[in-house]
Amino acid sequence: MPHHVNWTERAQALKADGRAVIDGQRVAAVDGQTFAKHSPVDGRFLTDVVRGQRADIDAAVRSARAAFEDRRWAGQAPAARKKVLQRFAEKILAAKEELALLETLDMGKPIQYSMGVDVTATARCIAWYGEAVDKIYDEIAPTGDHALAMITREPMGVIGAIVPWNYPMIMAAWKLGPALAAGNSVVLKPSEKSPLTACRLAELAVEAGLPPGVFNVVPGYGHEAGEALALHMDVDAIGFTGSTRVGRRMLDYAGQSNLKRVYNELGGKSAFLVFEDYGDIARAAQTLAGSMFFNQGESCNAPSRVLVQDSIADDFVKLLAAEAPKYAPADPLHPDTVLGALVDETQLKTVMGYIDAGHSEGAQCVAGGRQARTDSGGYYVEPTVFAGVSNEMKIAREEIFGPVTSVIRFKTEEEAIAIANASSYGLQASVWSLNVNRAHRVARALRAGTVHVNQYDEDDMTVPFGGYKQSGNGRDKSLHAFDKYTELKTTWLRLD
Repeated sequence: MPHHVNWTERAQALKADGRAVIDGQRVAAVDGQTFAKHSPVDGRFLTDVVRGQRADIDAAVRSARAAFEDRRWAGQAPAARKKVLQRFAEKILAAKEELALLETLDMGKPIQYSMGVDVTATARCIAWYGEAVDKIYDEIAPTGDHALAMITREPMGVIGAIVPWNYPMIMAAWKLGPALAAGNSVVLKPSEKSPLTACRLAELAVEAGLPPGVFNVVPGYGHEAGEALALHMDVDAIGFTGSTRVGRRMLDYAGQSNLKRVYNELGGKSAFLVFEDYGDIARAAQTLAGSMFFNQGESCNAPSRVLVQDSIADDFVKLLAAEAPKYAPADPLHPDTVLGALVDETQLKTVMGYIDAGHSEGAQCVAGGRQARTDSGGYYVEPTVFAGVSNEMKIAREEIFGPVTSVIRFKTEEEAIAIANASSYGLQASVWSLNVNRAHRVARALRAGTVHVNQYDEDDMTVPFGGYKQSGNGRDKSLHAFDKYTELKTTWLRLD
């Protein structure tokens, strides 16, 4: 992390552009409407952002459809599309400091992570899918001598991508990478809480050689721009990442419109199971704190239910409570900060409401629990640990999306599995045990899309991401993501 950059000075000089990008051009809203974007870091005004409405979504979808129909992108040779996506990734890395600063000012995460995690992961995702373009083969079905049956993947057409504010660039890239690599056109609706990097990415894509119209960005509110995109009769699929509440609406919108495919990546309440036979519980506690308090706890896969075996629970709680203060909230523009600001006042109130619920339901707050940096003009909460939690409590059932975790005790392996699976979510889980039989047994029994063993959050583009149950459907990342943005066609020829 370069300490030579004065991020505070750089932030003061930053000129953010909140206009939409349609057909390769920066444009104002059709009706001229905007909303003011302020930073959760200190409340400073950043810029006016386009408040997209149905007319703006219509313009973006028309542009995307025209680009798809004339095959200016889908019709290029796979090797040519690959080169464009690789150049796009290079452009992202070349604009690393600008993009990182926009991300931090927009949603409050520490600048060291915007630089070291978000920008680099975004570029890697785009490059990885670029590299995959000319490596994926279609199939020939086994038939008799008088037939040739080909199974081919074709791009769907126009993909609507609706992404959240917690990892604005990374979540956009997870949709853009496979959707663009497959030859689709995309209309991206970023969160109104963090729209600035999305607009900049679309400009960089055009600079890299992506034809205008293939990637459009319309900022705006969910109930206006997002709803218009999800209801649009000329959008073939929606890739949505966000809350389970809004994910239900996405399915409704598909039913009300053209039965477009809907792929939801939704919430989580991930269980972190620590068994007495693991041994190094200090390492488990450190890993838990690092994963839970990363990104201010604003992660759908945050390990917010910590299931600890009775015999080691008291020691584990002490260790975890001692880790929490190491993640004290500080100025996100300082290069050493590890915990930044929550995204806005609404989120701050939500998180403090859950902390109040924890107290009122009888859980013991053993670390944190208070608002912090109240003189900053921004929105900060101390990393918070509750002990004495039961799985029926609100803080153990509902996704908090803040730096708050709950320790739940268990006696037996069977009880641990039952508690872990007693959730409407199934995104991720973790098992800590040195017994290879137990590790495999429990990993198999957990109803989650990813099960970590003796670690948490180790990750790569090569593995799928997504969940069971109300954590969503479909998978982001890996080659499996192509399933969401392509149609399978069978072409059957009779050979005489």
